[in-house]
Amino acid sequence: MTDNMDALSKSQLFGGVSEGHLKEIARIAVERHFDKGAMIFFDGDEGAGFYLVVTGAVKVYKLSSEGREQILHIVSEGGTIGAVPVFSGESYPANAQAIVESRLLFFSRTKFTDLITNNPSLTMNILAILSMRLREFTIQIENLSLKEIPGRLAAYLLDRSEELGNTEFVRLNISKLQLAHILGTGPESLSRVLGDMKGRHLIEVDGSTIRLLDRGALEACAQNGKGIE
Repeated sequence: MTDNMDALSKSQLFGGVSEGHLKEIARIAVERHFDKGAMIFFDGDEGAGFYLVVTGAVKVYKLSSEGREQILHIVSEGGTIGAVPVFSGESYPANAQAIVESRLLFFSRTKFTDLITNNPSLTMNILAILSMRLREFTIQIENLSLKEIPGRLAAYLLDRSEELGNTEFVRLNISKLQLAHILGTGPESLSRVLGDMKGRHLIEVDGSTIRLLDRGALEACAQNGKGIE
């Protein structure tokens, strides 16, 4: 239980919650382990509860009628998946799959809603997380519908660097195929854009690390949504 308490205190959803409330939350948590590639839930499954990622990483994605994958989120340690159905009472709106071996905590919808009924601070944390997810979806829809691939990639790299608190380097925790799926393109197109940005000395690529050489040009590309002028 001590390990779970530590994971809860460091998470986005439960950060700032008192130790007493964390103990109550830990008591209703069910630990679950998933191998790499294991499905956590499918689009349309009953939203019986939500998950907190303790270790590992999970991709949340949709499939088109043709089988094309569009990644909505890559959720790593401290993040949550499946929270919206807990409060809407609906089914899961997407698929969730472990992309590496992962340890998650599961929270039953009925037990969790009973717990937070008289806990305003926890409710505010949840509202903040859901608002952030809504903003992420809005930005993603804007990027996919209004920006060309170079603009999408530039915006992703800049956003990722801000998340990591590093203006010079971005270390990818996903494969280039998964990055292509996030950007709504194929791996060949992504490779061409990466090569073009490298040729123009905007970035350097060393394995999973991308160095941002010309942040100003990347910001211009992300803003105009087109290629590098």
